[in-house]
Amino acid sequence: MKQILLSTVAVLGLAAAAAAQDLPQAGSPWFEAAQATIEERLAVQPNTGTAKNVILFTADGNGVGTNYAIRLFSGQQAGGLGDDYVQPFETFPNVALVKTYSSNGQTPDSAPTAAAMNSGIKTKNGVINILDSVAVGDCAAGAEAGATTFAEIASAMGKSVGVVSTARITHATPAAVYARTVNRDWEDNSGLPEGCAQKDIADQLIDQMKAGVIDIAMGGGRAHFLPTDVTDIEGKPGKRTDGRNLVDEATAAGAQVVFGQDDFAALTMGNNAPVLGLFEASHMKYEYDRTGEPSLAEMVEAAINGLAGNENGFYLNVEAGRVDHANHDGNLHRVLVDGKAFADAIARAMEMTNPEDTLIIVTADHEHAIAFNGYCGRGSNILGLCMMENEAGVEHAGEPNLGADGKPYTVAGYLNGVGSVLVEQPDKSFAGSRPDLTEEEVTDPDYVQQALIPLSSETHSGEDVAVFARGPWAHLFGGVIEQNVIFHVMNHAVTAE
Repeated sequence: MKQILLSTVAVLGLAAAAAAQDLPQAGSPWFEAAQATIEERLAVQPNTGTAKNVILFTADGNGVGTNYAIRLFSGQQAGGLGDDYVQPFETFPNVALVKTYSSNGQTPDSAPTAAAMNSGIKTKNGVINILDSVAVGDCAAGAEAGATTFAEIASAMGKSVGVVSTARITHATPAAVYARTVNRDWEDNSGLPEGCAQKDIADQLIDQMKAGVIDIAMGGGRAHFLPTDVTDIEGKPGKRTDGRNLVDEATAAGAQVVFGQDDFAALTMGNNAPVLGLFEASHMKYEYDRTGEPSLAEMVEAAINGLAGNENGFYLNVEAGRVDHANHDGNLHRVLVDGKAFADAIARAMEMTNPEDTLIIVTADHEHAIAFNGYCGRGSNILGLCMMENEAGVEHAGEPNLGADGKPYTVAGYLNGVGSVLVEQPDKSFAGSRPDLTEEEVTDPDYVQQALIPLSSETHSGEDVAVFARGPWAHLFGGVIEQNVIFHVMNHAVTAE
């Protein structure tokens, strides 16, 4: 019966395809491209094998809107109009929308969102891998309410584990791979309340490396591993007030510790020695400003080379952390350059792994208050002014659209942030008007996008984000899902037989 049904479906499909060719629009390139997409989708078959390896890519703050901006930017940098560009992970056959709210927040921060993906539960804003029955900052209760992480599950299966970030390696998203804390800000001991027995995040990372759970950790955050009376290679002091030098402790435990591009290039990967890369005192540089430290793609390549020697496989968690920071600053140019670097890192991982045994998941922890303005003609520079549509052609008409105030506006802006057009007056009220923008001004890399509500830092939003996946059990992603489901897909993929 099943074979008969499949044959019937196939016949009906062929009949529909034949009928489609008779339509007057059948010769349109758009029509033909859509037909090709259908053929590709028909060929997709679920992979129900066991995942030897899992790679979870998270671009912090890269929701659907930010991802659209990055797509436009990447396509325009490649010489096209931008909107029809396809990013590497957008070729993945399995996609879902992800609800990002935390257990106590309609709009989340990165701590509970990253925890959802690494421990399978939703929890409170500011909290990492702790049950949501605990209050934020409750050190004593948190000690009894920690969750087991996917990294610990993978390690117990004999797999190697790596975590890579362009943010501080102790920042919320990478910390969720290895740490449990009732306060994401306790990155070193100086923030711990008196009498709190919980270890700070940097200390927990070193413990997890000593325990063999974390094999590779690379990012920024050097200051959180050094005492206040020690300066790093750039002359910046540490932040620890307990006198401990965690860099020395890692070295004594057999880890290779590196601080810059040169010693990173000299790393010996795959010799079973843990690797700790601390490339900045705080966050790594934006890709646009990067000097003296590896790119995200280079760190991903090194991590895969170091982890792939384990015959039992690996789990690698990768964060493009500075997409989020540039959004907070209202600086769209750096958002997009870091977003393109994130896509390049994914492409590198795709080249180095086999979809038959490696589950790659690409997502974001949350979105930002980014907004797109007006009816912009195709090819309008994503960093530039919104140009009029060309009614006689395809590419924009070359003249900017104007607001009711008679002034042009950019393709993208923010609903809040430091670029607000409202300025505080002497009487503490807010008023203002928009300046007369030029294309040259708004495409400057340091330009801060116009915003509405005045805030010292642009905020996250509660919008859904997307998840893209390929490899074993990637077909479990579909529809609209809760964010913690990502953990459960990964866990199923590595345990399925």
